[in-house]
Amino acid sequence: MAKELEKQYNPSAFEDRIYKFWTDNGYFHADVKSKKTPYTIVIPPPNITGQLHMGHALDNTLQDILIRYHRMNGYNTLWLPGTDHASIATEAKIVEAMRKEGITKEDIGREKFLERAWEWKRQYGGRIIEQLKKMGSSCDWDRERFTLDEGCNKAVVEVFNNLYEKGLIYRGERIVNWCPHCKTSISDAEVEYEDQAGHFWHLRYPFVDGSGYLELATTRPETMLGDTAVAVNPNDERYKHLVGKMLDLPIVHRQIPVIADDYVDIEFGTGVVKITPAHDPNDFEVGLRHNLEVIDILTDDAHIKDGWGKYSGMDRYEARKAIVEDLKAEGALLEIEDYSHNVGTCYRCGTTIEPKVSKQWFVSMKPLAGPAIDAVKNEETKFVPKRYEKTYFHWLENIRDWCISRQLWWGHRIPAWYCDDCGEITVSRENVTKCSKCGSEHIHQDPDTLDTWFSSALWPFSTLGWPEETEDFKKYYPTNTLVTGYDIIPFWVMRMMFSGIEQTGKVPFDTVLIHGLVRDSQGRKMSKSLGNGIDPLLVIDEYGADALRFTLATGNSPGNDMRFSDERVKASRNFANKLWNAARFVLMYLGEDYKYNGLPSELLLEDKWIVSKANSLAKEVTENLDKYELGIAVQKLYDFIWDVYCDWYIEIAKIRLQGEDEQAKDNAKAVLVFVLTYILKLLHPFMPFITEEIYQAIPHDTESIMVSQWCKYDESLNFADDEAEMEKIMSAIKAIRNRRAEMNIAPSRKAKVYVETTETETFMSGVEFIKRLASANDVEISTSFGDIGNVVTIITDDARIYIPLGDLVDFEAEKKRLEKELAAAEDKLAFINKKLNNPGFVNKAPEKVVAQNREDAAKLEEKIAQIKKSIEEIQ
Repeated sequence: MAKELEKQYNPSAFEDRIYKFWTDNGYFHADVKSKKTPYTIVIPPPNITGQLHMGHALDNTLQDILIRYHRMNGYNTLWLPGTDHASIATEAKIVEAMRKEGITKEDIGREKFLERAWEWKRQYGGRIIEQLKKMGSSCDWDRERFTLDEGCNKAVVEVFNNLYEKGLIYRGERIVNWCPHCKTSISDAEVEYEDQAGHFWHLRYPFVDGSGYLELATTRPETMLGDTAVAVNPNDERYKHLVGKMLDLPIVHRQIPVIADDYVDIEFGTGVVKITPAHDPNDFEVGLRHNLEVIDILTDDAHIKDGWGKYSGMDRYEARKAIVEDLKAEGALLEIEDYSHNVGTCYRCGTTIEPKVSKQWFVSMKPLAGPAIDAVKNEETKFVPKRYEKTYFHWLENIRDWCISRQLWWGHRIPAWYCDDCGEITVSRENVTKCSKCGSEHIHQDPDTLDTWFSSALWPFSTLGWPEETEDFKKYYPTNTLVTGYDIIPFWVMRMMFSGIEQTGKVPFDTVLIHGLVRDSQGRKMSKSLGNGIDPLLVIDEYGADALRFTLATGNSPGNDMRFSDERVKASRNFANKLWNAARFVLMYLGEDYKYNGLPSELLLEDKWIVSKANSLAKEVTENLDKYELGIAVQKLYDFIWDVYCDWYIEIAKIRLQGEDEQAKDNAKAVLVFVLTYILKLLHPFMPFITEEIYQAIPHDTESIMVSQWCKYDESLNFADDEAEMEKIMSAIKAIRNRRAEMNIAPSRKAKVYVETTETETFMSGVEFIKRLASANDVEISTSFGDIGNVVTIITDDARIYIPLGDLVDFEAEKKRLEKELAAAEDKLAFINKKLNNPGFVNKAPEKVVAQNREDAAKLEEKIAQIKKSIEEIQ
């Protein structure tokens, strides 16, 4: 035997040791020269600023389950790990740290700032990786990547140039989502919408000729400084005659025209809208159609720009108050209406974003979206569950051009150089030292960096060595399963899809497995503001990684949220403890010199039953895992291990183990080991540590369970008829137990059991089971019994069971107990009847109270009758 199991299940005593054993032996490493079929997952790279949270724990548990399952199934598995540089989040943390030192990034310059950023990465970047290892993640750490490493950067530059050369990347002045806190543009997918209480300010815009005014409403009165028109619908009969007239913009007193545009909804409000091209995406498009002036009134940190008098330098909300007051003083404010509406916020910092015209780099999305849509419609890539295709299609079918430039220093710098003399833009794969047009050496590189998601979109192939035709790329791309949350479909999944298809000609993965969010026990989303987040590392410290993983897998259903609670983790740990104790029981009987030689040639009924059940379990769990029904698979394992193996077979096996027949003992041991090995292998993807520890302690044929062969269904181990026979006996035992429990009969009180059945041979083979598991001191089997006196009768589908009442009940004690219960019931009934016979009570008490008393009286009368009947039966 390899070793003994400690008396107490204590995961902290072996989990770290086992993980080291795995890594030291290179079990996670994928061999590119292997002839086995590859199975690849690329990890959704966590941010280097990140701390392991429950979302990470769930996502990586699901990935590890799939990887371990496929590894044991004979695949050449690669789970490729890595981290994301997370431009906005990382830069924000470094800037905040510098602020505490009293310096800004501008003070030290770009080069020194990037030195600090890389130092930050060295200090904190590996933290979340180490935490993933605590979870048991079996990633190929030899292939760990980082989105800013040399290889990924080369891929980013190549893709940028490819798209630019095809005319799919361009630079232009367009409306973007601007975060005044992060001071950078963000993409549509990075805007989160929240319902905010606000107002509609109803304003009066007078005609220049004094002929009246137009009424309109706005939620952002401060933007009126940049109004360059007022629009009506061309089909609106109320306003057709006013199109072309000039209005006097209140406060500003700039003349602006009334224009007609189909964008205006006739039914909404007054049917009149102010047009501010620099600060609203729809207004920007209207402005382009009507050649309107674009007036940007805001600085990068959302203050009013210089040149606006007293408003200059004001924060946007401060300016709003001042402008509203001035509108009121001028008589241009008609009313203020309370209004709740969706407001876009930055997904990183929560600041309300500001639509703002800015010169940025964009990807033209329509040509890229089409093939990505077709790939899913043609089922080259499938979503599990399928309903999430709708989210995917919605984003791609309604996609706007993607703003990819960010006003940050930490990230992939845009590979574009500008000539200071002639203004030529040169996009290149190499560093540029002179202008491609005029030859001037007065050039500078674009200071902006690329959106983090630009590099993340290349993750499935950039991490494998693309654009080079590396052995890894040829072997492992396309990858197989992407595991991710539904909230990241627009951020990441669709971008990887169109990037993979465009750059490699192939979809990046064949399946997208979508999981839900981990919520707290009340169903609330975990958040810092609610303070309801649970640290997975603390859970591991207290209960072990296996308990955490098992909890996250239990009840898991693709695409659906799940609730997490301490009680569920305790239940998972109790399950691990049950398995641990079962293994120790088996080991106790095996002894040091035991040699396992497979299943015995002759199997008893109970052996065939458990072996056949284990064989079927292997088939069902395999089918569930192949269909990504991980929650169903793990529930079947739980039920089999706890109910079938521990509570039934081990108890039945004790009869032989504690007997005198050595051959019978050996046969029982062999079956126990065989089924325990099945259990450990099937459970390993879910609970890798405990299964490895037990596997090493029992007879085993490979150096590690994680590289052992997965249990495959074997038709020769299908004993369906024997299963059915055994379950007839079990049904009888369960029925006897249930009746004894109903009668409050202690297990220590033995009774004779008569089994009347046509299945005499079956029940004869189960006599010892009935004795041991149904508290019987004797069992008699017959097709018919005569009068055997006063008995308790129990009926199952296959037998009529009689137990002499005298064996179960102490008649005198039971009679005294029943008489005491009868007296108490009669006293209570008398008290209620006294109230019901009192007209004062019946007439004055609430009707519900009277009705409840009558109902209680009826129940007591029925109970008294039952007790009296029981007393008569005893006599």
